[in-house]
Amino acid sequence: MRTLLREILGTIILAIVVFILLQTTVQSFIVDGYSMENSFYDGQRLIIVKDGVAYAFHEPKWGDVTVFHPPGNRHGDYIKRIIGLPGDTVEVREGAVYVNDKRLHEPYVKDPPDYTLDPIKVPENKYFVLGDNRNNSNDSHNGWMVPRQNILGRAWLSIWPPDEWGLAPNYPLEKQLGGS
Repeated sequence: MRTLLREILGTIILAIVVFILLQTTVQSFIVDGYSMENSFYDGQRLIIVKDGVAYAFHEPKWGDVTVFHPPGNRHGDYIKRIIGLPGDTVEVREGAVYVNDKRLHEPYVKDPPDYTLDPIKVPENKYFVLGDNRNNSNDSHNGWMVPRQNILGRAWLSIWPPDEWGLAPNYPLEKQLGGS
């Protein structure tokens, strides 16, 4: 009887430890809207790795898909791709995005941007983000950037619907510059 009780108690303790570990490292996120098509779709469910874990050993990088509290009085959390880091200069011209005067190769973009953006320097402690559906996204091309403290985490895994299951399409800068 004591062995059975010990096994049950051990299982309960292990379940509690796993639950706490999951609660402190990952969270679910539901995509709301069309700004990240073709990478993510409205209603798609993702697992994000929380900021304290995702960026424990390095700061956010180019190409990371992040979830964040938008600055200002906007409602809900946003999901966008990091295009510019603090100190970078970002420009949009002739349907292409340039970071520090280098054109990005962006295979994840639904359609090239149909707008221009004069060169803008990303301030310290802020990030320039764009949706993959460039022409239907409220993002940094509209005049706002994401403060570092607003980043909740990095998209890691798509879990719903089943046909979209897989790792999030994060593209490091090296891949984006490789096509220029």
